[in-house]
Amino acid sequence: MANAVHHVNCGTMCPAGGRWLGDPQAGWGRGKMVAHCLLVETERDGLVVVDTGFGSRQVDGRDPIERMFKVLGAPILDPSETVAARVRALGFSAKDVRHIVVTHLDFDHAGGIGDFPEATIHVHAREHAAAMARSSWKERSRYAPALWAHGPKWQVYSEDGDTWRGLPAITKLRGVEADIGLLPMHGHSRGHSAVLVKAEDEWLVHAGDAYFHHHTLNGEPVPKGFVAFEAMVQMDGPQRRASAAALRELHERYEDVRVFCSHDPSELPA
Repeated sequence: MANAVHHVNCGTMCPAGGRWLGDPQAGWGRGKMVAHCLLVETERDGLVVVDTGFGSRQVDGRDPIERMFKVLGAPILDPSETVAARVRALGFSAKDVRHIVVTHLDFDHAGGIGDFPEATIHVHAREHAAAMARSSWKERSRYAPALWAHGPKWQVYSEDGDTWRGLPAITKLRGVEADIGLLPMHGHSRGHSAVLVKAEDEWLVHAGDAYFHHHTLNGEPVPKGFVAFEAMVQMDGPQRRASAAALRELHERYEDVRVFCSHDPSELPA
């Protein structure tokens, strides 16, 4: 039985300067970004969530969002867009979510893990270590300890020799039978990873924040606003650029691979 995959938006954002983000019709007004998440129905592993976007506690103000992000990203924080609401809309409950796989632990990607206290959180070991240590000013801004104050069950991974399409990968997650894995794509954060999901006759590659605009994949110029933002938030520029190049090669080389990122609003409906 193939995994049934639902693509959902778990956090609309409206940053200023839409034309600098590739939307000339927006002019200097607000643009649009999404938080592209996956809800994966599996045969034996219940409902697996890939990234969570913003969570219920951020939407209702119990867990504050970093001030600069609120200014720059202008998140709408709609209760109907939380991953918990998306799960209920599909007829499931929080207890049906047994596993959450995160590309990284920024609050717009892991904000909803507290909505599923019984779920196991799967993440790269370098990302987990960075989020726990918060050793730089940038990491103190991007990681919010309140998100994991409930003491989640963590499963952390490092590359151990597995490969996928010639790239280092973690192809088997502990306790998960479905074809879901991690594809390390470091640079945006220390342990950032794409997430692999087998769906029907193709592989989905949720690239998280390894890139922000679809022009990265087709070689066209990336809007200047995203170029500046990627540089501003990256932890390792050469690694980030190498990750983007690897994803572009996957996109160009393999017809059974579909690559998409977290925030490009044109990729979600596609």
